[in-house]
Amino acid sequence: MLALVNAPNGPAPIELRDVPDPAPADDEALVEVHAFSLNRGELSSFARNKEGWAPGQDIAGVVLRQAANGKGPPAGTRVVALVDDQGWAQRAAVPSHRMAALPETVGFPQAATLPVAGLTALRTLRHGGPLVGRRVLITGAAGGVGTLAIQIAARSGAHVTAVVRGRQRAAGLQALGAAEVVDGIENAQGRFALILESAGGASLAKAIELVEPKGTVVVYGNSSAEPTAISFTNFRGAANSRLQSFSYFTSEAEERFAPDLALLVSLIADGSLKPRIGVERSWRDILQVTGPLRDRQISGKAVLTVDGH
Repeated sequence: MLALVNAPNGPAPIELRDVPDPAPADDEALVEVHAFSLNRGELSSFARNKEGWAPGQDIAGVVLRQAANGKGPPAGTRVVALVDDQGWAQRAAVPSHRMAALPETVGFPQAATLPVAGLTALRTLRHGGPLVGRRVLITGAAGGVGTLAIQIAARSGAHVTAVVRGRQRAAGLQALGAAEVVDGIENAQGRFALILESAGGASLAKAIELVEPKGTVVVYGNSSAEPTAISFTNFRGAANSRLQSFSYFTSEAEERFAPDLALLVSLIADGSLKPRIGVERSWRDILQVTGPLRDRQISGKAVLTVDGH
């Protein structure tokens, strides 16, 4: 089969190559991949991995063979799934508890936006408890996580402030449910019960100053690559607030992946969640997508479709 693999010594950092078919374990299904989405974090992982490593976490496709233990969706089921890696391929071995069935009304490209970004948005928002009437601030709001988090938070009754860097990235965020959009967290006004923070550096320091007493700042990224100096004085006016780190793979129990993916799928199916796809192209065009994604020229998610089945 064909797969995109790491090629640090080649003319391009990633290449489409023939590789052996996956050999699923007893608790894994064999899935034919129809679409996958890219995450900015995956782009930086190329430098950390050896020649021939196959990346890819967010996939959508069709079950070719059910897991040997009889669990999970049967053959022929359209699914969305999360894998550790090796998802940018024609076929993938997927743990049966990490996939959810798709109704015909949800397309593969839409579904492929969900695993990493959707689970991050959903689970970081849970740290705020009931959100009805509460103020929520989201940094990196034009990205894959941010655009989904805006919609879920607004649907939950929150007053959402979306933070972008550059007014050109603000387009469409109010239509997704943001009550206000600000250019830079330094321009946010008031205090917030919940802050989703992905930039780090000065942005994280400012977020601590903006959280309300007993509120929560969820730290799920450091896109600025800058350190943050924190002292007790940062928490003046934010007594007993909390800094919460977040990692999507370990944030909740393994058995929660399928139900949470199914919940996100149901929100797309009923029209209350509309993934923003900034670019959708063939997987053969991946090198035309990675640069703009790395440079934040794509709002929402980058999705590639797999041909050649």
